[in-house]
Amino acid sequence: MHLTSEQMAELRELAGSRDVPADVALRARIVLWSGEGRRRKDIAELAGVAPLTVDRCKTRYAERGLAGLEEKRRGGPRTQVPPQVRARLIALTRMSPPAESGLSHWSTRTLADHLKRREGISVSWHYVARVWREENLKPHRSGTFKISKDPAFAEKVADVVGLYLAPPGGAVVLSVDEKTQVQALDRTQPVLPVTFAATEKRTHDYVRHGTTNLFAALNVATGEVLGECRPNRSGATFLAFLKKAVKPHAEKEIHVVLDNLSTHTTPDVKAWLAKNPHVHFHFTPVGSSWLNQIEIWFGIITRQSIRRGTFASVNVLVKQIRDYVNSWNENAKPFTWTATTDEILAKVRLVQTSVKKLVNNNAK
Repeated sequence: MHLTSEQMAELRELAGSRDVPADVALRARIVLWSGEGRRRKDIAELAGVAPLTVDRCKTRYAERGLAGLEEKRRGGPRTQVPPQVRARLIALTRMSPPAESGLSHWSTRTLADHLKRREGISVSWHYVARVWREENLKPHRSGTFKISKDPAFAEKVADVVGLYLAPPGGAVVLSVDEKTQVQALDRTQPVLPVTFAATEKRTHDYVRHGTTNLFAALNVATGEVLGECRPNRSGATFLAFLKKAVKPHAEKEIHVVLDNLSTHTTPDVKAWLAKNPHVHFHFTPVGSSWLNQIEIWFGIITRQSIRRGTFASVNVLVKQIRDYVNSWNENAKPFTWTATTDEILAKVRLVQTSVKKLVNNNAK
């Protein structure tokens, strides 16, 4: 097979390129070897193909040049899904399944089956999955939300956020709350470490050894945490912990951010506040504990220490919590609060409007 020097150069570049499929590079080498005068049999052995494949590559190159070395598209053209079908699929995904289906949420297969049986639309579950990826829809996942109905919501948000962004000079801001009913769960068999497999392994069943209640106070300015576990939660227990939390700051004005639990407003607590006018309570709006920074820390300790822990007794659990608090305080850093009151209120209004629209749409 006769090749010009220009053709030889093109074939060498194609055969050595990392940007082309391996089969295309192989065909280029076959044609190149043929142009160098090698025998058909030798080329087939070098390439690991049948002699007929060598002939086919040479013919395709002779007829179409470099384009002939590319893989031919097999089968007919892909059937295009009409835009209205895609739109219907997306609309159904954003709604709860019909009550008569008995489904709590859609999967790719159940949605494809519903479209076919109920609406006469035939699409594969692969197509449903592709549309979900493209639209970033994840009906298999769920989360939680709660919109506060506190009539003084805006005022309380402004009060608490003001303490975070512009605390009074020389004052201490403490974020206080309780993490109740922390369970001491033990596994029925030893936990297998990561070295046993790709992930840590534990038994699905467990033994309950009791619970404890974690009281915590976060110093908003320093990030330090005072944590203490108590067997019960009551007004008296809360007051005892509060006294311990404010004691190191007795000579300063102290602002305490906390939620609306009944134990925070008992007669004894109110009487103590009256005797200690340098301590001021700032309540988060009802149903808005996320505004309390200690909740961020509770989430961290839950993920890093409690949720995957194995505890043979409540004492073991309490010790681990105490060790975690001590370790945290060795390198404590405050959380950086950036959201302003106006930003929070604007987002809440947007969420309220969106939720209303979603509920109305889902009812159709």
